[in-house]
Amino acid sequence: MALLSYRDKHILSAQQLRKLSEHKYSCFSASLLDPLLQPWWNWLVAQTPLWLAPNLITIVGLILNVVTTLILICYSPNGVEAPPRWTCLLCALGLFIYQSLDSIDGKQARRTNTSSPLGELFDHGCDSISTVFVALSACISCQLGHYPNWLFFQCFCAIALFYCAHWQTYVSGTMRFGRIDVTEAQFSIIAIHLVSAALGPEIWLTKIGIGSIQLWYGPAVTTIVCGLLSLTYVFSVIKAGGVGKNGSTVAGTSVLSPSIPLTLVVLPALMIAQKSPQNIFTEHASVYILAFGMVAAKVTNKLVIAHMTKAEMEYLDWSLLGPSLLFLNQYFNCIVPEIWLLWFTLIWGTQDLLRYCAQVCLEICQHLRIDLFRIPYSPKGAATHPATASVSSQSNFGSSGSSADKNGGSAHRKSKSKPH
Repeated sequence: MALLSYRDKHILSAQQLRKLSEHKYSCFSASLLDPLLQPWWNWLVAQTPLWLAPNLITIVGLILNVVTTLILICYSPNGVEAPPRWTCLLCALGLFIYQSLDSIDGKQARRTNTSSPLGELFDHGCDSISTVFVALSACISCQLGHYPNWLFFQCFCAIALFYCAHWQTYVSGTMRFGRIDVTEAQFSIIAIHLVSAALGPEIWLTKIGIGSIQLWYGPAVTTIVCGLLSLTYVFSVIKAGGVGKNGSTVAGTSVLSPSIPLTLVVLPALMIAQKSPQNIFTEHASVYILAFGMVAAKVTNKLVIAHMTKAEMEYLDWSLLGPSLLFLNQYFNCIVPEIWLLWFTLIWGTQDLLRYCAQVCLEICQHLRIDLFRIPYSPKGAATHPATASVSSQSNFGSSGSSADKNGGSAHRKSKSKPH
């Protein structure tokens, strides 16, 4: 029954689709690196064929990032074994390609006149998945498997910060990027991988200075400081009140309401890891992070959709089935091996996320009469189809997830085609 739920009914209501069509992207960025990288991004997009759909650019980058991380995980599934140096180099390359492609998709949308809110949503959806893999790869590259509590903290800190960024967007209506934000974080992790590739992952366990201070303390402390600064800003926005009626969110709901779905993911993850009699997190760290990461990605996607459609966010979700079973299994003294339920959580959460995203994209494509991964090509440039011209004219802002567009306000990406 649950597997057929997305097929049996529409996820987005007619009112949500109408609100989505009217959505305007609002963004502010003060990033330090974005202006320096603009020439590279501008050159790269100039080499991109006009027939290449912006969303296709985004998904190719995501796939490369995921595949390179999975290769690293295969050699060091718990972050304890030192992976081969070339796997770290591969991760650095995969993340750089993803970051570059993610930064030109909005520029490609402007070149091809293919803009719509679907591009923003698709970009954020890919970023929610990428965040999990990027954080895990950095922890493995730093050999944090020797310190499981730190590995847990680093990964879930990244997941929570990404969610909180969209939480404040849901409250204020504007996505804000600070001086040190996503671009700076991505290049910091690229640097970590390059150090591991050049000197070996074991270098991060080297003791320096007085006492038992090790090199991995540097990235860990940086994460804490930057995370606290980001959270301070996010909660200042939330405390100031939203743009809705009486200081509510864009949907007219309480500014604190998005805290519930995040809590339903992070709190069970912490409790299950700490109380596991079979040391499920320590013994299967990568599977654990990926399993709960997919659940968090689903919740984050629902928050993004709630913001773009100005709708109330649902608290309970089918993706929480896996964590619930793990929790209940511990309550009844682990009558089922925990590793079985952990793999179930990963598989269930992954298929649920992919099916949900596919159904949402399908509904939006049908509503806007567009294709997700295809645009028409003309030797003279891309032309606007009459059926989608009115939609294109409404969207004159940048792809939210791409760092390149945070500075310049480019257009939401849309792949146009003839009506379905």
